[in-house]
Amino acid sequence: MERALYGPDGFYTRGERPSAHFRTSVHASRRFAQAMARLIAEMDDALGHPARFDLVDVGAGAGELLAEIVSLTETEALDDLSRRLRPIAVEVSQRPAGLSPAIEWHDRLPDSITGLVIANEWLDNVPLDVVELTGDGPRLVVVDPGSGAELPGPVPSAEDADWLERWWPLREAGDRAEVGRHRCTAWASVIERLRGGMALAIDYAHELGRRPAYGTLTGYRDGRCVSPVPDGSCDITAHVALDACADAGEYAGATGTLLTTQRAALRALGLHGTRPPLERARTDPHGYLRALRAAGEDAELIDREGLGGFGWLVQTVGVEVPRVLAATSRREATPDRAG
Repeated sequence: MERALYGPDGFYTRGERPSAHFRTSVHASRRFAQAMARLIAEMDDALGHPARFDLVDVGAGAGELLAEIVSLTETEALDDLSRRLRPIAVEVSQRPAGLSPAIEWHDRLPDSITGLVIANEWLDNVPLDVVELTGDGPRLVVVDPGSGAELPGPVPSAEDADWLERWWPLREAGDRAEVGRHRCTAWASVIERLRGGMALAIDYAHELGRRPAYGTLTGYRDGRCVSPVPDGSCDITAHVALDACADAGEYAGATGTLLTTQRAALRALGLHGTRPPLERARTDPHGYLRALRAAGEDAELIDREGLGGFGWLVQTVGVEVPRVLAATSRREATPDRAG
């Protein structure tokens, strides 16, 4: 998976545009960037309006989210913040042509961050191993990189076995687990760099006690699900154990934690998907059409069976979880999209 995604001829390192292969919240609507801009304003207030506000997009794709946010801060009465904003894209592919010069482009995280980190569909592409419970005990699944053919391999390492025992215990022969230990480490590295502010991970997720018995590993190419053959021809992804990442983040220094769903979080941030009253079509037809379009875009972003099913992991350092998110109900906040 590491070679297939990030090797010399890997899916991401060769410059594939994610939007050509799968649709994220960023591609769905500018309304998602508007919700992120509100979080930035909340964090800016909580941090006391620092001289520099770092906005870090991990796994930035072509930089679309940062470009939208920069545009919003320049046009929506956030002039003071726009002068202090330092937008940073973290991505292994080359900087795309035409991206705003205000956006920095790096292949690794900054050493120190004060502000907001957004990791939208990043952790699902952090490589992992698959373990299957066989008649001889748990075994790593070994994959032929050309054909995708699978064979039982060696026993997991002691570190992986410990992670499995805690976060994804296997019960019956044939059950599979996706070992998220490296994802926990990757997320902890974000929290360790956060001097003050918030880190947000957004991904399809599952939780302890509700892990899918056979895993979630899949591939994407040209907008379609395909077999996850690790030959570099497709994106390879698996859902994220965000609860395990949350634990790793707390160990790394997070002082506040919230697990919720995109549906609950975006509704709290003002995206409701409610159709405007029909009467407005007669009194303000252009405004009605704009509101109707916004409602449709919101509906896609908060759809329980689609983008709204993403899990949100919110962790803070030195400040509290924003009240607007902390108010999301636990009933609606449990990530339950497992396949």
